[in-house]
Amino acid sequence: MQFLTDLLSNRILVAAFFGWLTAQILKTIIYVGVNKEFNPERLLGDGGMPSSHSATVMALVTSTCYYYGAASFETAIAGVLALITMHDAMGVRRETGNQAKVINNMMDWFQELNGDFNVEEKLKEFVGHTPLQVLFGAILGIIVGLVVCNIM
Repeated sequence: MQFLTDLLSNRILVAAFFGWLTAQILKTIIYVGVNKEFNPERLLGDGGMPSSHSATVMALVTSTCYYYGAASFETAIAGVLALITMHDAMGVRRETGNQAKVINNMMDWFQELNGDFNVEEKLKEFVGHTPLQVLFGAILGIIVGLVVCNIM
């Protein structure tokens, strides 16, 4: 039981969690506003505005810097992790989503040509982020990190 208490009182972990949670909720609200439909997958899914990956790691960096200082090795580790995560969200993961769109279109085309071609499941297209989505996720993460640090 002490482990769970320690985990829930870890302010840095709590800030990172709330960075993710806030981004996922905002992402779902924005999706509903744009598409006029609720998609429960958006609550836990990847991709979209704002980037929950960026919000999570920037809340982590912000709270780490708040508690340990900018010159600490903890902040350095969190910062490097954030850079890698955000770069990956805009790079490899974004390209994966673009490739999924092309492959899904090809599968639809093949199915139209040959009725025997069976498409069991479409590939997931919401995977990565645009630079703007990453930027807004990062800003959100900084704000959430500061709010959590000042409340706890």
